[in-house]
Amino acid sequence: MRRSILAAASVTVALLAGPSVSRTQSVSPNRKAAAAQSVPPRFIAAQPDLFAAGANLTNAWADYDGDGDLDLFVGFNGSPNRLYRNTSGLFADVAPVAGIADSRSTRAAAWGDFDADGDSDLMLGYAPSPGSVLRLYRNDGGRFLDITRDAGLSRDSAAVRQLSWVDVDGDGDLDLFVALRDRPNSLYRNDSGRFTDVAPALGLSDPRRSVGAVWVDYDSDGDLDLYVANQDGDSNGLFRNDGGLFTDVAGELGVAWAGRLPNDKTNGSVRPCAADVDGDGRFDLFGANYGRNGLLLNRGTRFEDASDAWGIAIDAKYDACAFADYDNDGRIDLYVNGTVTGGVSYRDYLFRNTGTRFEDVTPRNLLDLQADHGAEWADYDDDGLVDLALTGAQADGMHLLLRNAPERPVGRSLSVRVVDADGRSTRAGAEIRVYLAGTRTLLAARLTDTGSGYNAQNDAPEHLGIGTADRVDVEVTFPRAGQREATVVRGVRTDGKRTALTVRVPERR
Repeated sequence: MRRSILAAASVTVALLAGPSVSRTQSVSPNRKAAAAQSVPPRFIAAQPDLFAAGANLTNAWADYDGDGDLDLFVGFNGSPNRLYRNTSGLFADVAPVAGIADSRSTRAAAWGDFDADGDSDLMLGYAPSPGSVLRLYRNDGGRFLDITRDAGLSRDSAAVRQLSWVDVDGDGDLDLFVALRDRPNSLYRNDSGRFTDVAPALGLSDPRRSVGAVWVDYDSDGDLDLYVANQDGDSNGLFRNDGGLFTDVAGELGVAWAGRLPNDKTNGSVRPCAADVDGDGRFDLFGANYGRNGLLLNRGTRFEDASDAWGIAIDAKYDACAFADYDNDGRIDLYVNGTVTGGVSYRDYLFRNTGTRFEDVTPRNLLDLQADHGAEWADYDDDGLVDLALTGAQADGMHLLLRNAPERPVGRSLSVRVVDADGRSTRAGAEIRVYLAGTRTLLAARLTDTGSGYNAQNDAPEHLGIGTADRVDVEVTFPRAGQREATVVRGVRTDGKRTALTVRVPERR
């Protein structure tokens, strides 16, 4: 079980309310004081016999049983889904006992505490087939009950892609966004556990061929905006949230194509990701594309296409992007998952962030994989390093769990879990920034998951590498209904490789 520091009386916690909360002041352009020496990556397959079956599409992490370690759901393409329970770093499939061993082709999975009872519930999206293509499982003491119909979420004949649990209206509970490949997208408002599609009224029923989405307050105005990835030559959408009504501003802000060719039906964006790539405190956007990958740096008033400058504009076919600081040097690195299509297996990439560009550091054993679709990072063994879980759609493939095992020591890390005042996981989209203690020197920034990997959402702590820093301040900012509310935990000591911290975001006063 992980040791956790709770942001409470033992540390200083300050609540700042209102749009005047600053983003980042006096950000250091280089982080030599906190950076660790570059170490070549090495990943070792964990329990390879267990994680051997192929034909799987999506994967997502959550501590569904509340025992303090992360468990892994894997959605399969027609054979029974699996839920791997983690017991001190060893996994066993418990899906049949838990009641979620569905045999339908599962394209999407999202963990979130929709009923705010303190445990992680599971939302699944299926390929079109008889029965509802959405299924909501309520977690009842580690067993899951299908409550789809009672929740008002039954839906027939749609190609489900991204599912995201987010509190769009700022009322304290989780609403559900659903991206659809062949129908207008939906946003289901949560009213005491009963859901109503309000997308048409809010401007989010986008009819383009949507396959991925991520929520982030890109303009720092106190509410969550939505970036949607579209396929088959459709442009992407960046839906700015203005008081609960959404306007697509992708064209005017320079993010409509995410680095790929405009209006080319052979090109499309599959997975959008949001991360602070250049260390300025703002969250940038990335597109894993059919076509050139795209890196869009957030410049405050618009985005700059830095794909070529950062060495990321590789023209192939990709299904997933997954950001994480695998070497704990304070700069966020990137895994891009190539797809298998038309008889071609497009290679995966592990890119190390040097501070000014990405360099390919993919280990040999990852180059040999046909690992399309799911890619998720998580520190499953609590050793302070993020590990990598992959899925592969090939029938004779695998769904590997790869333990991060560098040959030399790397920097320290923080594991930060963001919860509400009652300890419940309802704060997706919260921004986490870590500073050298007593300064505004930014060491790392992360976004609490609102959509990740391939059509997935984790309910898990965020991992932040901090190099050699031994004392830090942690700031968590949550955008809600036009205000940016910040909780600051000062003087956190980092002993050893990893320090776990739980930060409660108070209710608005």
